[in-house]
Amino acid sequence: MARELAAAQRFYAGVLGWRFRASGLGDRFAVALHEGTPVAGIGALAEPLDLPVAWTPYFAVDDADLTAARICERGATMAVGPLTFGTGRAGLAADPAGAVFGFWEGAVVPDWSVGSGSAPAWLELRTRDAFESSAFYGEVLGWAGRGPGRCVASNEQDHVVLRHGHDTVARISGGADAGASDPEVRPRWRVRFPVPDIEGTIASAEELGGEAVSPVGTSTASRWVDLADPDGARFTVVAPHPHGRGPASS
Repeated sequence: MARELAAAQRFYAGVLGWRFRASGLGDRFAVALHEGTPVAGIGALAEPLDLPVAWTPYFAVDDADLTAARICERGATMAVGPLTFGTGRAGLAADPAGAVFGFWEGAVVPDWSVGSGSAPAWLELRTRDAFESSAFYGEVLGWAGRGPGRCVASNEQDHVVLRHGHDTVARISGGADAGASDPEVRPRWRVRFPVPDIEGTIASAEELGGEAVSPVGTSTASRWVDLADPDGARFTVVAPHPHGRGPASS
């Protein structure tokens, strides 16, 4: 959600190479495309809403009403909805630790999933307790189920990894502090977008009014950095390490 849709489109077009098309949700919402494939949505905040500009992951569900009921039953908070949008229904919630996420009941892009193709590289939840949060999302979103299209969560040392087939979709790790004054330390979902080059992406972001808000991180397979757009919305970009051996899974 952005304060000014046109300005957000200019920034992300210049930084991530996205193009945009209209959606069925009206002139205050646009779909971002990368190489012709939908990868994200950007909407304009309604004037009365005093909300921070932020990226929010939306998870596909079979039944929005059932998901909302599960959220409330498990000590979390429904903030918006479920409401009807175009051909589907959506809701916005905060999990028991305070991390905000959304859910969507309706049509999705065929064969499109986080972690594959032009989609976001992966999602990361920093929270108080990784295993407690994993149980919450597993129960609310059906990750513990079986069948085609289901995600599978596995415990790996001090964090939880969520996979869809062979693709890493999300990582849940602990250590966040809900009472911290720094929003970076509080529980929240982070989205990582793939880019070909870290330094070039940082330069483009700075030219367009954004900034790098973390040092560049490096593993044997990838490099990444946290960026903020001109409205302060934070996101991460990740690029293959020039001497790496393949994509990182976490």
